[in-house]
Amino acid sequence: MPQARKYNSHADRQTAYRKRQEAARQRDLQDRGLPALPVIPCLPGHARWNAASKRALELLTMVHAEMSAYFDERTKTWQESDRGDAFTEQMDALETICSDLAEVCNA
Repeated sequence: MPQARKYNSHADRQTAYRKRQEAARQRDLQDRGLPALPVIPCLPGHARWNAASKRALELLTMVHAEMSAYFDERTKTWQESDRGDAFTEQMDALETICSDLAEVCNA
């Protein structure tokens, strides 16, 4: 037995699909804590970009703090080893990225 038609035409089905996709995008932005995109696509989304940059800075700062705690918990032998030196270089690079991003967020 065939299913009853949900939509009268293909156009109605496509419209419903586009609405579901847009609703999913909006939920995704809300889950990330980002403001909605501007209504007119050609307008810049400065508020959204600033919020995303600040969120990225928060995440990178958290990663740096966890890496520092991890490094401090290791033995002196490990800290002075090649792996410790490589880890220190990664932390230094991350610290540089955080400071550069902080300048962009505060500008």
